[in-house]
Amino acid sequence: MKYTKLGNSDLNVSRICMGCMGFGDAANGQHSWTLDEEHSREIIKHGLELGVNFFDTAIAYQSGTSEQYVGRALRDFAKRDEVVVATKFLPRTQEDIAAGITGQQHIGRMINKSLENLGMEYVDLYIYHMWDYQTPLYDIMEGLNNIVKAGKARHIGISNCFAWQLAKANALAEKEGFAKFVSVQGHYNLIFREEEREMAKLCAEDHIAMTPYSALAGGRLSKAPGETSKRLNEDSYAKSKYDTTAGQDGVIIERVMELAKKYGVSMTEISLAWLLSKVTAPVVGATKLHHMEGAAKAVDLVLTEKERAYLEEPYVPHALVGVMAQNTVSAAKEKHVWSTGDQKI
Repeated sequence: MKYTKLGNSDLNVSRICMGCMGFGDAANGQHSWTLDEEHSREIIKHGLELGVNFFDTAIAYQSGTSEQYVGRALRDFAKRDEVVVATKFLPRTQEDIAAGITGQQHIGRMINKSLENLGMEYVDLYIYHMWDYQTPLYDIMEGLNNIVKAGKARHIGISNCFAWQLAKANALAEKEGFAKFVSVQGHYNLIFREEEREMAKLCAEDHIAMTPYSALAGGRLSKAPGETSKRLNEDSYAKSKYDTTAGQDGVIIERVMELAKKYGVSMTEISLAWLLSKVTAPVVGATKLHHMEGAAKAVDLVLTEKERAYLEEPYVPHALVGVMAQNTVSAAKEKHVWSTGDQKI
């Protein structure tokens, strides 16, 4: 395993981040393919043995049971100061808003519940899971700064946002002396490269770490055409993101398979080797032991410039999907008002 600094932070992270959305009680979540605690622990332990020290979960994953599984496993198998734990919080619900719960109060409640689930006194990276269009940005940034000052989070990150939103948030943080976002977790892989338009350029300019999710496109970049799995069959969210572009994506997947045969490695290794040439640490989900083995091997595989270009050449622009498609609608409605102190953005 290789390690690197996470953007402008002091966190030393493995080049592979274990995505923990696949862990948790399926009865408490939206995914039928998640693993029970026994099997989750096996994968977490194996990841640690392979040198993975970076783990990403969220309070939304299986109603917090993912956090619980991860927390208990890391307490049993690792020393706290040798792992980097990231979790995420969602925006306020309509019920929260109706009850008068402020953005800052919401963040405080969310971090406390996540720490309870994890059984930890702090997280290394606390991630704003998706942009909240109903809460002033000032409240979000001050709320996050408060938990950093309180020692409940060492650094903050953001997920599912546009480049202009990340730039706007960090500009406000710099102006007010708040903690800045050190990382962004967006949707980015070999068959979905829209982050290259603006986000990648911003991150390179400001030294913000990219830790993309869906690194293997829900398994599509790790399997030859025609191969299937429980997750490919049952993950309706991934289907909604990729099924409509399966034809054009299939050309790239064929090339991944071709290079995998050339090198005598898995398609996972080829797909992640390409992504590792672009980002700090992709978030790789695992529901079987060999998933992490392939991810770990990818760190040592270096594709030539010609091979990377060969994989990239068939790509055509993709429409935004999932959370980011919803953000497009919400962003069009947002009023962009810069302010000082009491007139907040």
